[in-house]
Amino acid sequence: MADSSAGGATPPAGTIVRVNLDDIAARLGVPVEDVDRVHRLAGDLPSAPLPAKADAPALLDRLAVRPDDAAEIMAGWPDLDSPLWTPELRWLLDRSIALVRADLGGHAWLSPGPELPRDRGPAWRHLYVYAYLALADVVRGYHRDHGITDAVSWVTLADLGRNLAIDRRMHREGWPVMQSWLTLHARGGIYELGRLQHQRGGTTIDLHIPESGPMTPEAVTASLDEARAFFPRHFPDERYTAFSCGSWLLDPQLLEYLPRDSNIARFQRRFELEPYEEPEGLDADVEVLRFAFRTLTTPLDQLPRRTVLQRAIADHLKARGHWYWRRGRIPL
Repeated sequence: MADSSAGGATPPAGTIVRVNLDDIAARLGVPVEDVDRVHRLAGDLPSAPLPAKADAPALLDRLAVRPDDAAEIMAGWPDLDSPLWTPELRWLLDRSIALVRADLGGHAWLSPGPELPRDRGPAWRHLYVYAYLALADVVRGYHRDHGITDAVSWVTLADLGRNLAIDRRMHREGWPVMQSWLTLHARGGIYELGRLQHQRGGTTIDLHIPESGPMTPEAVTASLDEARAFFPRHFPDERYTAFSCGSWLLDPQLLEYLPRDSNIARFQRRFELEPYEEPEGLDADVEVLRFAFRTLTTPLDQLPRRTVLQRAIADHLKARGHWYWRRGRIPL
């Protein structure tokens, strides 16, 4: 593949200005197609600077990043003289920021770049965290332009800390999914309003359920009511007709195991289910393990059984049953 211009903002000292994509891919240990995608989507578009290192601890605290994760992030900080940051890593960080920034206001899932071998140190492990930190001011400016309060901005962006903590619990198995998920937050595509997260897009508001305590009917109702006022106020040109949710939590089989008055059963009954369609590239059994147990490798007979839900999931899988990803709607 021919040499191509790296483009973007003026690179820091030590950054390669003209790149060979095959060489970058080899040095990063990723497919060249993934590097080419970043190069094509980012092009010569502007990146965004990281916050000053002195300001980073306060920002990480504001983003609910736990002390152990914050310490790793600070240890790998992209200082100009850091030996951890090779030219190809600096190129990828700069172009990943540009790639996500170019879609500011977008609300579809977006990969910021290739999955990196994370055992090579904090710079590799947290490269997309640094991109998120660089975009925090950018997306907060987008929020201000739409009249969104700082309170909503910060509680939404603090999903970073929650996801880093989940990834640590999952022994680093979670981040490949999370790095794309968090580009929704960094582009203004999703907002945490009370108990639920609400994703813009099309004619429906997609609902997501963060790990943030009991999903009581009162909390869910309050979140839906808040969203009904939030989106017409801040995105008046967008027209939504329903809330939509795609989740294994909407699998009717759960009702065979859970009490009728359980929070999950009552949440499920809010929705009118759409006809089942097998989701492309998604295994509901894997997603159940990811979200209910935060593990993908623990044998079934060793999974925790602390809750009715965990016992139901494990027993169903041990009986060679399967879970299904269902989608439902609630009129707006």
